[in-house]
Amino acid sequence: MKRIAERERIPEDKLKRRVKNGSVVIVRNSERDIEPLAIGEGTRVKVNANIGTSTDTSDIDNELEKARVAVEAGTHTLMDLSIGNNIDRVRREIIKKTEIPLGTVPIYQAFIEKKVDMDPDSILNVIEKHCKDGVDFLTLHCGITRRIVERVSERLIPITSRGGSFIAAWIIKNERENPLYTEFDRILEIVKEYDVVISLGDALRPAGIHDASDWCQFQELLNMGRLTRRAREAGVPIIIEGPGHVPLNQIEMNVKLEKRLCDNAPFYVLGPLVTDIALGYDHISGAIGGALAAMHGADFLCYVTPSEHLGLPTVDDVRVGVIASKIAAHAADIVRLGDTKRDDELSKARKELDWDRIFKLCIDGRVRAEHKDLVGKKACTMCGRYCALKILEDYLKR
Repeated sequence: MKRIAERERIPEDKLKRRVKNGSVVIVRNSERDIEPLAIGEGTRVKVNANIGTSTDTSDIDNELEKARVAVEAGTHTLMDLSIGNNIDRVRREIIKKTEIPLGTVPIYQAFIEKKVDMDPDSILNVIEKHCKDGVDFLTLHCGITRRIVERVSERLIPITSRGGSFIAAWIIKNERENPLYTEFDRILEIVKEYDVVISLGDALRPAGIHDASDWCQFQELLNMGRLTRRAREAGVPIIIEGPGHVPLNQIEMNVKLEKRLCDNAPFYVLGPLVTDIALGYDHISGAIGGALAAMHGADFLCYVTPSEHLGLPTVDDVRVGVIASKIAAHAADIVRLGDTKRDDELSKARKELDWDRIFKLCIDGRVRAEHKDLVGKKACTMCGRYCALKILEDYLKR
């Protein structure tokens, strides 16, 4: 707690109060020896990077390289979303070779192994296996229910969440309630043993701005609020996952509604993406939405890469996605925490045309390698000898 408080620049007693009331969660499985991470009220906005194999590409080494690049770019957490071959091996290799919190979505493996024939016990077995392996937080789509599934066809795109679609298909086929909803108390017993954080997955997150803020999305959020209170009574920390595609004018309302209905639980958002037509540039659309959401209270940004809606991200897509979300998080932290120290230091270095310091302070260290010829110079190729900073400096000195 003391180390976390110092890192987050929060008084230790205040941090402890927030952890106790659930507005801050500490992410670290008791089976792992990593630095614990604080997410929530008054802490710096955190960024997550998704990696993992697909049914078309199951190259473990490539996913490990993505993990390495994401960590190098500054992601705070990773999520393994593997659905290809050797799901257990991929997860265990990532845990073994990284030192930041890892999240998974157990319903992926449960559904892939059993399809719609999976039963509550098989799902719980997968959840426990992930906890035993050392997974630090689990996305569990506990809030989607039969009542909601009956109305998803009213949407332009019924469900975009992979985990949500697995559960909806199971509900329809078996004509039964969501097992993650009915077995929630048993789930709480499992995760509590390993100090694992539950991230309540947004199965009904809108896949297009047409469906944003609709009945299905908010009905699930109401369920999440009820489940949050049950989890806190059991001593289990909760994160709430939030919407995907949301127009700019609805983002503030979505964040404030989550905070109200879920008793100020940390809010984890995918983007949000503020337009549906940014194909190839969704990392920019997501950074715009992420900055606005975090400014209004979202605590955790899931990165979006240029490959969103197109395919599995490349290693470079991962780096670009992390950097875009880090910019969004920092822009929000300037407002949330009032900390402009690094920005001010870079501005002073820019005034002095000290490229060495500029590159050390900028958010992406790779910029230095791309512009190393500037180090030692007192101008750039944009203005050359007509540099505005240099011209005015000369006259001010006179």
